[in-house]
Order: sequence, then structure tokens, then C-alpha cells
Amino acid sequence: MHKDFIRTTELSSLYQDIEKMSSIDIITNINTEDKKVAFEVEKSIAQIASLVDAIAHKMSQGGRLFYIGAGTSGRLGLVDASECPPTYGVPDDLVIGIIAGGQKAMFHAVENAEDDMQQGWIDLQEYKINELDVVIGVAASGTTPYVIGALQQCQAKGIITGSISCNKNSPVSAHANFPIEVEVGPEFITGSTRMKSGTAQKMVLNMISTSAMVKLGRIKGNKMVNMQLTNQKLFDRGVKMILEELPNLEKEQASTLLSTHGSVKKVMDAVKKGSL
Repeated sequence: MHKDFIRTTELSSLYQDIEKMSSIDIITNINTEDKKVAFEVEKSIAQIASLVDAIAHKMSQGGRLFYIGAGTSGRLGLVDASECPPTYGVPDDLVIGIIAGGQKAMFHAVENAEDDMQQGWIDLQEYKINELDVVIGVAASGTTPYVIGALQQCQAKGIITGSISCNKNSPVSAHANFPIEVEVGPEFITGSTRMKSGTAQKMVLNMISTSAMVKLGRIKGNKMVNMQLTNQKLFDRGVKMILEELPNLEKEQASTLLSTHGSVKKVMDAVKKGSL
């Protein structure tokens, strides 16, 4: 462990006697702490951008992106991965979230799951992980054995690794080609890393997946032209996009085209080919 490593995520809260606070004071103080998060994330923009470029390069060659974590960190990875297919129309297996303890750990804590140094790599192997892939370890403390063990094995096999942690000089960073450390300081409730640390990780995950999808051409202008039309709201949004691009169309025509082709992008491609 790095000689300068201090687990700031575990330091005592800056607030005392929280149980005696009024609701407005509790919420105001939480908000005060939350305001610090974006400024800390800003300090890591260059590292995040470098990781995104590596991901986009590997994906362009047929690679995948994996998030691996435990507890809240693992759940945040699963959420980000699960939102990529409906938002960008990519396959379900392009961005994959893995959590210590398996899918049941999404809803229930699995005892000692994060303490197993070998299981993370075992779980990755189920997906036939290879050198085209990128693996990001998500660990607020930066000390989770499940994540560290997985990244160690990835590096040994020549697989690019990244990490997202909330302590400087954390052990997980030592096993990441692209370490991202967002030091948000003590939590409002001492050690409750689902708060500021979780918010920081969510922000970084949003940046990574969104930027990678933009670089892969899944966005046009600022529109989600590849989104899955899974409900009426999204279908109506798609019709609106088409009408903005093709203002001479009637709404009914746009609706029919979208129903026929299945996505805004496919409608636009058909327009370019003159096959409408």
C-alpha cells in the first residue's frame, strides 16, 4: 500500500450530533457536501478523457467495456451498463457490469463477497475476456480485494484497466492503466460512501459511457438517434427528431417512417440513400 495512502472516505464526518438536527438542517448540510463533488470530479477530467480514448479505440476493434465492483460501487456500474442499450441502441453485451456476489447482490448484501481476491477474475472469465476489452474497477475506498484481484489478473493478461476510487494513492489505482481518483473527503454520515463517493462515481461513469458512445457515432448533433423506442414518450421524441430534420414531413408520415425503420438513425440513413 502506498505510504501516503489515507482512507479519507472513512474519516469522521465534519458534522456532529446529526440526530439532533432538524430535517432542513440535515438536508442543507448534505447539499453543502454534495456541492463539493463536481469540483473534485473536474480535477480528473484529463484522466477520464484518456480512459475514454482507450475505450473508444478498443471498441472500434470489437472490444467491450466492463465495470467491476462490490456493493454500491458495483451497483452503480450495473446501472450505467444497463442504460447503454436503450439510450444508444448498442448490444446488451457491449458494456457489461459485474458485481461481487452476482446479480442477487444488486438488491441484497452478500456477506464477504468483496473480500475474495480470486473471484473477480473468475467472474470476468465467464465473458471470455480478452485483450480487446477494457475493464474498469469501481471501488470507493480503492481497497476492495475483489476488484484489485480482477485488475491484477487483467494487467497480467495485457488487458487495459481503469479504476474509479475516492481516495488518493489507493491500492486499486496501482493496478489501473488509467486510475481516476476523486477525493471527496469525509461523508456526511461517517463512512457512508453511497453518498458523496457514490455521486462522484456516478458522475464519472456518466462521462465515460456517454463520451465513448459519442465517439462511436451513436449520437447525431445532440440527439439520441439510436435510442430504443421502448415506450410512447421515446417514440414521440423520435418523431420530433425526424420532423426537426425533415420539416416538410407531416407528423403522421414521420410516425409511419419511425414505425417502419425502428430508429431515428435508420430513418435518416434511408433519407440519405433516397429509399423513402
